[in-house]
Amino acid sequence: MESLLTQLAATSFLEGIAVVLALAYVWLAARQNIWCWPCALVSTGIYIWLFWHVSLPFHTALNFYYLIMAVYGVLKWRDKQADTIAVQSWPLYQHIICIVGLTISAFLLSHFANTVLDARYIYLDAFITVFSVFTTMLVAHKVRENWLYWIVINLFAAYLYFAKDLALTGILFICYTGFAVYGFNNWRIKPVNMQSQKEAI
Repeated sequence: MESLLTQLAATSFLEGIAVVLALAYVWLAARQNIWCWPCALVSTGIYIWLFWHVSLPFHTALNFYYLIMAVYGVLKWRDKQADTIAVQSWPLYQHIICIVGLTISAFLLSHFANTVLDARYIYLDAFITVFSVFTTMLVAHKVRENWLYWIVINLFAAYLYFAKDLALTGILFICYTGFAVYGFNNWRIKPVNMQSQKEAI
């Protein structure tokens, strides 16, 4: 407990801003509000600098990806005349295939990186990064199950950030887990209007 309080006391101003904007991002994303993406843009820009300085190379690269996805997310969520893109759901077998492929990719990436980088937690760093890249794409395409992936990712990420003395960010990701549950419940699949389909035909 004393160690946690010490870490929190040493939290930088930049990390505080990044955490506030990251919370705004996930709350707005759960409510399908397009302003989540500008919040993500600024927050990830700060985290690029923070993660580089605590020797998390994959998380640094991940946040570069988040910058691109923040722009892509805005464009994707505005590419239809409707206010929002319809929420969709993938069948279980599709998720199983993706999970197996992502796990193999993360293991190979971390194994290779471990031979050229001298960084602790490189395997956990790689696994979180690979799954986060995939899951962020699910968010942009409004696949409801993205929130289930985030529950697992966020718990492992929280452990990693506490280990790297980023206590406020670790607490943020514990909060993210609760937001992920809220997001999954809030992203409902709208029933198909059969009458509208008949009229369209």
